[in-house]
Amino acid sequence: MPATHEVFNQPPPLTGFDVAEDSALLDALRREGGEWALPAVRELGRLAGSAQVQEWGRLANEYPPRLRTHDRFGHRVDEVEFHPAWHELMGAAVRHGLHAAPWHSGRPGAHVARAAGFYVWASAEAGHTCPISMTYAIVPALRREPSLAGTYEPLLGALDYDPGLRPPLTKSGLLAGMSMTEKQGGSDVRANTTRAVPAGDGSYRLTGHKWFTSAPMCDLFLVLAQAPAGLSCFLLPRVLKDGTTNGMRLQRLKDKLGNRSNASAEVEYDEAVAWLVGEEGRGVRTIIEMVNMTRLDCVLGAATGMRAGVVTAAHHAAHRAVFGRVLAEQPAMAGVLADLAIESEAATVVALRLAGATDRAVRGDQAEALFRRLALAATKYWVCKRAPAHAAEALECLGGNGYVEESSMPRLYREAPLGSIWEGSGNVAALDVLRVVVREPSSLDAFFAEADLAAGGDRRLDAAVKELRDSLADQDAIELRARRIAERMALVLQASLLVRHGHPAVSDAFCASRLGGDWGHAFGTLPPGLDLGPIIERATPKIA
Repeated sequence: MPATHEVFNQPPPLTGFDVAEDSALLDALRREGGEWALPAVRELGRLAGSAQVQEWGRLANEYPPRLRTHDRFGHRVDEVEFHPAWHELMGAAVRHGLHAAPWHSGRPGAHVARAAGFYVWASAEAGHTCPISMTYAIVPALRREPSLAGTYEPLLGALDYDPGLRPPLTKSGLLAGMSMTEKQGGSDVRANTTRAVPAGDGSYRLTGHKWFTSAPMCDLFLVLAQAPAGLSCFLLPRVLKDGTTNGMRLQRLKDKLGNRSNASAEVEYDEAVAWLVGEEGRGVRTIIEMVNMTRLDCVLGAATGMRAGVVTAAHHAAHRAVFGRVLAEQPAMAGVLADLAIESEAATVVALRLAGATDRAVRGDQAEALFRRLALAATKYWVCKRAPAHAAEALECLGGNGYVEESSMPRLYREAPLGSIWEGSGNVAALDVLRVVVREPSSLDAFFAEADLAAGGDRRLDAAVKELRDSLADQDAIELRARRIAERMALVLQASLLVRHGHPAVSDAFCASRLGGDWGHAFGTLPPGLDLGPIIERATPKIA
């Protein structure tokens, strides 16, 4: 059959490139104490940009997990089945220590190195990073019960991916999930009704339901339940020592907008055996240790999505000609690409700064712990809130080509809202900012100490810092203004980091648009007179 047309004016496949070829990321990795990890991060970047790994990501989403409640004989099994591509992605993430491995390293910068690797690898496929993130985050909460930490931490940090339903201590590596939310409560976990009854041998028996259990195929879970002294936190294994399943019945998997490669389940617990973590009645205080760690990964995931979006858009625009010129050279498109790149770089530098604060806080730096507590809440609110709009604009840069599944942009678009919902949606995060300001004023001092490191570097930033101080001093309708305050704090922090460490063209454009007020509401409405060329060049991938 004769060909009816010739295929031309299409960009080459965006494969065979180093995802870690990202100046904002690599500079931040060096700055935050993780320079020793550069070779490993670059290796992971080349792997993430390969055609094989991109195909794993496609297949893991094309064939989402399936729940098998019973075997063919009628026995309850409660197993989740995944496509082999999922297991390939998980295995690579664990081998590269993107889960709990940093907790077992005494090397300064270990958490920064892990954050950079997570940022790079998540570009291949976002869904599988959920159990990776929770396995990372469970450790500080588990350490409230040293006997449990001593038993399970070594396996949580092991570099072996060992899936399957078996007793935890017979496996070569473990993964962890979280089971908090119930139908009637949502974010109000104190409304939970799951009961925990002491068994007399130091363990408890949990009975109740959970509306969202993240990654139900994991080996261990932190679960909130009502004990005699009130809401408490428990560690619950899926399988007991004798090989029997532990009263954890998977009712159904959630049919989600995005994150489709990963399983989220409705669960019922029927006299499930669990052990107390922390004090009875202090469950929220205990599990918040895990939540604060996963919030860091929400920021990292949003930054990863932004980088993937702008790289894809810039690659398309660099090879697609319209009306006689390459798209990237046309002023309107250049404005959009530059604006997307500015947002992406700002998200990256603040995510790695928070990873650095985490690393130093873990090693006993109290000032960094105070800074992180407030800065993370504000940044989680704003960066994750920006991700959906960023994904939509990046998709639009490809026109109709971006709207079809084969482009991978719809997957990015569906994933983008998750970070803003997970671990506290917008209002929860913004109100948490106010809570920290009131209850831990030293955290506010630490935040402004960080912002003031850029004092005198840009007049627009100086004005924004003063405005923020005045806004916080005014208590009138402050709860109504919670979102405005959280947004402004995040922008001030991003601007301070860019003024001190960023490319001059990026920091100037960020301050002019995000702080100066001379911009529109859509991406691509930057003020005139900015140097856009270097900004776009930093976002355009180099294909091998």
